[in-house]
Amino acid sequence: MKVLSEILAHKLYKKHYEAIEKFERKRIFCGHDMEHFLSVARIATILAYEETLDIAREDIYITAILHDIGRDDQYREGIPHEKASLKIASQIMGDIGLDEMRITMILEAIGHHRNLEEALKSPLSSVIYRADKLSRNCLTCKAESSCDWSANKKNMEIEY
Repeated sequence: MKVLSEILAHKLYKKHYEAIEKFERKRIFCGHDMEHFLSVARIATILAYEETLDIAREDIYITAILHDIGRDDQYREGIPHEKASLKIASQIMGDIGLDEMRITMILEAIGHHRNLEEALKSPLSSVIYRADKLSRNCLTCKAESSCDWSANKKNMEIEY
């Protein structure tokens, strides 16, 4: 996937990704790293396949690797990371030449990945929202008892 390589090599992506790594170096809770991004992409791909949704796998992967990229702005400035990620993702996708229709669809999914009601309005948003939550392994997390996720959000069972 050439587009993914372009995103990962983009100067703005690298800057934010490295900043997130620094902020989360000693974080005991779930991280926002490539393992998380790729878990979201893979789970979303499986959901789309199982539900026979017409979503390009590349769009799922693009959304997944960009959905939390503004996390460092949340740590630094208190900006909700989905809002910060929108600005960063828009710039990156524009720079690499994605067409406006794809950019709009991907930005919608990024912006809604923390809001179930909004996420259910489009197939891409829905699979990203659900995959983001399913990617967390609360069942085996050493910090689960001090996590601020509500009990109904925590993944305390393996779902398949």
